[in-house]
Amino acid sequence: MKKTITLIVVIVVIFIGILVAGPFYVIDEGEQAVIVQMGKLVDIKTEAGLHIKAPFIDEVVRYPKRIMAWDGEQKSIPTKEKQYIWVDVTARWRIADPQKFYESIATLGNAYPKLGEVIDSEVRTVTAENYFRESVRNSNVIMERSGSVDDLGIGGEIDPSLIQSSIQPSTSYEAIERGRRELAGEILTRSRRMVPEYGIELIDVVIRQIRYSNELTPSVYARMIKERNQIAQAIRSEGERQKAVLLGRMENERMSIRSSAYNRAEIIRGTADAEASRIYADAYNRDRNFFEFWRAVESYRTTLPRFNKTLTTDMDYFRYLYSPR
Repeated sequence: MKKTITLIVVIVVIFIGILVAGPFYVIDEGEQAVIVQMGKLVDIKTEAGLHIKAPFIDEVVRYPKRIMAWDGEQKSIPTKEKQYIWVDVTARWRIADPQKFYESIATLGNAYPKLGEVIDSEVRTVTAENYFRESVRNSNVIMERSGSVDDLGIGGEIDPSLIQSSIQPSTSYEAIERGRRELAGEILTRSRRMVPEYGIELIDVVIRQIRYSNELTPSVYARMIKERNQIAQAIRSEGERQKAVLLGRMENERMSIRSSAYNRAEIIRGTADAEASRIYADAYNRDRNFFEFWRAVESYRTTLPRFNKTLTTDMDYFRYLYSPR
């Protein structure tokens, strides 16, 4: 009886231990796992759900199924003409074969340095095999728009063609044969040859940024400043030309207005003088003596206040002052 109870207790304890050890495990959506038994890979689980494992023996190593990003560090790389540029590359990847991934890399932490070795090596190779212009440009549009002022925001009152003729491009651009996008595609193709043995699928490689080295930057900025100064000077010259045109037009309009006003004033003055002469003639014909008297009085009112002294009044001019009539 005691042996039976002891056996039952042992069985219960073993059962509880198994339950505590966890014979069940769950694979979530977006996960995959490899089952390792005593250091040996024995199974692969790629479907989400509830699964069973051998307690204390099986180890579940989980990996993500989602697409992950790899960001490289900026590196100074020489081009074919030995000009050093800083290249920054990013890539997207995922674990396509969990078995190869576990056997060759084992952990995600080891995957990123391995990707860095593969991709950085190909970036250096492709960059060094091509000219600088191939790495920084995707097309030859810059050659068609070299020195263009269409996008400078100079306003609609200034003719861009006039400024265009005043700009002398300081750089003659060479045509590209492949371009930056095709180089990125070549880096991706070369890198894809290396990563399948690690159970990795490389989805894409993108050149995120390319910038000049510290030796090239001052000369590039100097060229940009020179080109912008040429454009600014051309705009100023065009502005001065338009200013002269507007001032000349304004002066012509002013002279035209003054001439028209002068002609009109002369016409009015001539009409008024004619009317005054007519009135004077009519008044003279009605009473000549009174007309002469009135004209003399009007003259006295105008001239006498200006005289400081009068030496004599015997002149004919003063005849109405002392006339007995």
